[in-house]
Amino acid sequence: MAAVAQCVRGALRPRYPLLSFSLRTSPRLLCVATQQKNTGQNLEEDQSQSQNEQKVEPSSAEKMLTEEKAKLEEQLKEVTDKYKRALADAENVRQRSQKLVEEAKLYGIQSFCKDLLEVADVLEKATESVPKEEIKDENPHLKSLYEGLVMTEVQIQKVFKKHGLLRLNPVGAKFDPYEHEALFHAPMEGKEPGTIALVSKIGYKLHGRTLRPALVGVVKDA
Repeated sequence: MAAVAQCVRGALRPRYPLLSFSLRTSPRLLCVATQQKNTGQNLEEDQSQSQNEQKVEPSSAEKMLTEEKAKLEEQLKEVTDKYKRALADAENVRQRSQKLVEEAKLYGIQSFCKDLLEVADVLEKATESVPKEEIKDENPHLKSLYEGLVMTEVQIQKVFKKHGLLRLNPVGAKFDPYEHEALFHAPMEGKEPGTIALVSKIGYKLHGRTLRPALVGVVKDA
């Protein structure tokens, strides 16, 4: 211990004569200095440990923020998907509603047209029932009546056509169950099987939709 004190005094004598003198007079100062040095080292270690803890704490906070960010992004994705689905559903509803409105405009007169078809059938039968040989100048009343019936029938067909109602007179055409209703099947010479040989009642279509099928006779194999 004396040797250590002597070395310390020798080192400090050129610059710090007072400290050297103090060390000569009180050897305990060396222990105090050593304790202070150790205390300083301990403080430095504590500060270093505190800094390390502070470095760890931000890492934990960053981890929490990252997890929270991931949750928020997932929630945003779910909300966006729901929003897109809601938009698609709304667009589908709008298109269906628009289609229903358009169909209502086109086919709203369907029942009215069916009632008028009976009137057209009566006019057609009336003109067909007049003997063609009797339509001459010697029978002016019959001739005028016939011409009036023909003009009325022509006019009503024009009105039908204006509103999308068209006649179906499928003589010689292929049988179509969506447009025709077969009353009978019979073999006929010179006729192709499956074709329509006779139309008993004229059919009608409203804007491409069959309003009343034509009543027909269909040719079958002999």
